[in-house]
Amino acid sequence: MELWDIYDENRNKIGRTQERGKPIADGDYHLVVHIWIMNDKGDILLSKRHLDKPHPNLWECTGGSVLAGESSLQGAIREVKEEIGIDLNEHNGKLVKSERRDALKDFYDTWLFKQDIDIEDVVLQPEEVTDAKWVSKSELETMNRSDQLVPTVNYYEILFNNDII
Repeated sequence: MELWDIYDENRNKIGRTQERGKPIADGDYHLVVHIWIMNDKGDILLSKRHLDKPHPNLWECTGGSVLAGESSLQGAIREVKEEIGIDLNEHNGKLVKSERRDALKDFYDTWLFKQDIDIEDVVLQPEEVTDAKWVSKSELETMNRSDQLVPTVNYYEILFNNDII
C-alpha cells in the first residue's frame, strides 16, 4: 500500500495521508515529481512506458508520486532508483519548475539532474518501464512532433526556451 502526504492549497502538509488509488478530497493535494536526467553531452535519458500503463509504449522522463514522509528531492531520487535502477547524486539535482495543478489535485515538481550514466547500468522495473535511451534535444523534439512522448511531458519546451536544460 502506497501512502502520500496530503497538502493544502498552499503546499502545507496537513497531517493526513492518502492511500494511492483512493479519491483525493476537494481541496487536498499530493506531491508528484518528474525527473529529467542530462549527461555532459546534453543528451536526455528517456524511458518507455509499459504496455499495461496509461500512455503505453510512449517515452517520458522518470516520474511518480512522492511517498509519505519524503521530500520532493527524496521522492525524485527514489523514483529513478525504482524505475531505472540508477543512483542519482542529490548534489547533481536542481528543482527547475514547481506548480499546483488543481485539476489533478497535485503539486508538480520538475527536477533536472546533470549526471553521466552508462546506459548499460540502467535496470528497468519490468512492470513500469520497457526500454531506456539517451536522446539529443533535437531527437526529443522530433519524438514530440511524432507523438512518441507521453503528453504530460511536452512542457520540456519551456525548459529549453528558458535555457534551464
